[in-house]
Amino acid sequence: MKVVHVVRQFHPSIGGMEDVVFNIAMQLHLHAGIGVDVVTLNRVFTQSDVLLPCTDKYQGVSIQRIGYRGSSRYPLAPGVLRMLDKADVIHVHGIDFFYDFLALTRVLHGKPMVVSTHGGFFHTDYASRLKLLWFNTLTRLSALAYARIIASSESDGALFSKIVAPSRLRVIENGVDVEKYARCGASEAGRTLLYFGRWSMNKGLLETLQLLAVLYVLDPRWRLIIAGREYDYDQAALVYEVDRLGLSEQVDFHCSPSQSQLRFLMEQAQFFISLSRHEGFGIAAVEAMSAGLIPILSDIPPFARLHRESGLGVLVDPLQPQQAAVAVQGLALQVDTHFIDWRSQAMAFSDRYHWRYVIGCYQDEYCRALGLSSEQEFLR
Repeated sequence: MKVVHVVRQFHPSIGGMEDVVFNIAMQLHLHAGIGVDVVTLNRVFTQSDVLLPCTDKYQGVSIQRIGYRGSSRYPLAPGVLRMLDKADVIHVHGIDFFYDFLALTRVLHGKPMVVSTHGGFFHTDYASRLKLLWFNTLTRLSALAYARIIASSESDGALFSKIVAPSRLRVIENGVDVEKYARCGASEAGRTLLYFGRWSMNKGLLETLQLLAVLYVLDPRWRLIIAGREYDYDQAALVYEVDRLGLSEQVDFHCSPSQSQLRFLMEQAQFFISLSRHEGFGIAAVEAMSAGLIPILSDIPPFARLHRESGLGVLVDPLQPQQAAVAVQGLALQVDTHFIDWRSQAMAFSDRYHWRYVIGCYQDEYCRALGLSSEQEFLR
C-alpha cells in the first residue's frame, strides 16, 4: 500500500499538524511497512521569501513540494494533482484548499481519500459567521468525496457529526511522541511556567501575561518562559506587552528553539501553561506532561478532558485573571507537597497517547477506504 499525505505545511515548518503527519508517516513506514510520501507547499508561511526544494527527505520521509498562490489561510495549489499517481490512498490533513480541491477533482484523480480534521478552521473568531456558512455548505459537500472522515478529537467528532454520516466518521485522537521530552521537567518544586508552541492569537498569550501579572503580586517567585515560533505575534509585540505590565524581569523569550534547547527550558519549569481559545487536540499539553510538567489550561473541551482523565493541574478562565491566579497559586501550594508524585503521575498518564497505540487505527481506515479488511491488506 502507498499512502500520500497532503498537508499545507511540513518540515522545516514546526507545529502540531506537521508533527502528527511526520509521526504517522514514520510509524507506517517503520512498523507497518507501508510506503509513504508527503506532498506539501514549497514555502513556510512565516518565511515566504524562502523557496524550498521541490523534492526532499526528512528522517527518511519523502517530501514533494509544490508552489501556491494566495494567502496562508487558503493557499491555492492545483499542482497537487501531479503528485498523486502512485497513491493507493490519499490522506488529506486539515480542512483547507486541499480538502475542497481534491474533493472537486475526485473524478480526475480517482483515488480513495481520507481526511483528518485537525480542528477544522474554527481556531479563532475571525470571520466566524462566514466560516459557519462555509462549513455547512462547501465543507459538507466536499465531505461526500471522502471515504473516511477522521476526527482528531472528541470535539471535532461532535462538530463533524453535524455534516457527516456516523458510518463514515471516526474519532482517532492524535498520537504523541511522548519519548521526545520524557522526564525533562524540573526535578524540584518551584514557580516557573512554560509555554511552548506557535505565538498565535488563539493561544492566549496576552491572557497568560495578564495572569502572570496577578500571580506576581501573590507570589514574587513566579516567572514565565515563552518558547516557540513567531506567528501572529512577533517577539517585539510580546515584549511590548511584557514591558507594559512591568514583567520584564519575570518573562524570558526563546524564539524557534531546537528540541535540545526546549529540553533545557523544560528542566527549569514545573508547570506548563496554555490558555488557548481553541485546540483540535492539545498535543503540546501531553508532550509537557510526558516531561513531568503540571498543566495549567484553559477550560476548553480537549483540555477539560485531559484534566478530568489525568486528575492533574487546574482549568482556568483566561478572561478572569484574578480568579485564575488564585486557583494557580492554590495549585502551586499543593504541588510543593506532592511534586514528586504528581510529576510521576503526569509522565505515566502521557504514555496512553504513545503512537504505538494509535497507528493501527489509521491502517484500519486506509483499508476501509480501499474496501479491504486489515487481513486482506496484510496478505497483498
